[in-house]
Parts: sequence; C-alpha cells; structure tokens
Amino acid sequence: MVVRVFVASCSGFVAIKKKQQDVVRFLEANKIEFEEVDITMSEEQRQWMYKNIPPEKKPAQGNPLPPQIFNGDRYCGDYDSFFESKESNTVFSFLGLKPRPASTGLHLKGQLTQSKADGP
Repeated sequence: MVVRVFVASCSGFVAIKKKQQDVVRFLEANKIEFEEVDITMSEEQRQWMYKNIPPEKKPAQGNPLPPQIFNGDRYCGDYDSFFESKESNTVFSFLGLKPRPASTGLHLKGQLTQSKADGP
C-alpha cells in the first residue's frame, strides 16, 4: 500500500500550503514512498477523500481541509494528527508502516545527532 497525501494546489490559505509542505517534506526526507493527490484537479479524488474520512474525524461544519493522509484506503489522519505523531516519534505507526530499524532512524534524529556533534 502507498501513502497518499491529499493536497490542494490552488489553496489561497498560506496555513494549508505550509501544512501540506510540512507533510510532503517529512515524507521525502525520510524516504517514505507516497503519492500526492491534488483534489483541486480531480473532482473524483476530492469526493473519494471526503467519503473515506470517518464521520468522527470530519469537522462539525464544512468539508475536511487538506492535507488528509491515507495508506491505501485506510485513513491515517489530518495534519494535526500527523504533527502529533511526528512530535511523539510515532509517524510510522500513524502511517500504518513498519518501523525502520533503529540504525537508520528518522532524518530529524540524524540532524539532532549531527548538531550535537557540531556543538561547542
């Protein structure tokens, strides 16, 4: 199964664009295979996304905003859920992926280790 990130390329909201970029950059940096699905270019994909978000995860009013993340047909969550998993170092579990061996670690851990080595 492939991780799919539903985005809106034509969003006028800077916050949405930043959230989308954050998810995509994280996946790229950690070499996690994913597909970006632009809901502004495909009504069919937009409807599929709306239909497959569990009712308890939809906002009380309006439509769910991108980015929305799926692994195949399994709903993973929205940006807030992604961010929480990133902060708690549980992204692989959030995405429904097997954790990587500890030796490779996440890209962010590598940066932290490197910055400590470069320290005073």
